[in-house]
Amino acid sequence: MPDDTAGSRETSPRVILVTGGAKGIGRATCLAFLETGARVLCLDTDREAGESLLAEFSEAPSGELIFRRADVANAADCRESVQDALARWNHVDVLVNNAGIQPIDSYVPAHECSESLWDRILDVNLKSAFLMAREVLPLMDRQPEGGVILNVASVQGLQSAPLVPAYAASKGGLLSLTRQLAIDYSSAGIRVLAVNPGTIETPLVEEAAEARGIDLDQVRAEGAENHPIGRVGRPEEVARVIRFLAGPEAGFMTGEFVNVDGGLMAKGAWA
Repeated sequence: MPDDTAGSRETSPRVILVTGGAKGIGRATCLAFLETGARVLCLDTDREAGESLLAEFSEAPSGELIFRRADVANAADCRESVQDALARWNHVDVLVNNAGIQPIDSYVPAHECSESLWDRILDVNLKSAFLMAREVLPLMDRQPEGGVILNVASVQGLQSAPLVPAYAASKGGLLSLTRQLAIDYSSAGIRVLAVNPGTIETPLVEEAAEARGIDLDQVRAEGAENHPIGRVGRPEEVARVIRFLAGPEAGFMTGEFVNVDGGLMAKGAWA
């Protein structure tokens, strides 16, 4: 049985796959792992953002970054992306399922949510995590070091805000998937965990502000009022928690989530 330091290789850098990796929390996660000298495959549909990330990383002293345009709600894209990582590096140590959407037109009560909109949100936010996990789990099962899967869920998987039925369902489902995969694959040395960000200053939050007809300054002001810590979060603060959970220091953790939410869930009803 693999030991509890899954992913710690003496002979080669760790290989990290990050979905939705070109912006926001995903971008910060790519950079956080690159700081450790890891090899990172960033998957995203936004080619321009991916190329911007590559340009930012070009001056970094360590690590290796590859950007691949992929829609991880598509099974073929998931399969080809994992095969790309294997062809380049021969193993996968950590999968970060970060891809997520909350479109402007999705802020509606359930009876006004179209089937196509519901399907797209669930496909990107939940099914993509299943599809990517389905590709990497057999690989990690064969690796002596096992592996780690980190799912980026949300406090909305625990307590929902108004008018986000599909988003709330997708994040709640992601937390349940985290627990279920942890149970099935722990014996193979594969750990599965989730993080629940609160309000983090990302493009997703900017889109949410636009949907509500407010600007970022108002979002920051509301964050200062709602979060006990007195402000909204930064992407790199979530990324550092993800990096910790993926490392050997968290080797006895699986099937659990960590709130990175400035105290929102401690406070209780926040919405």
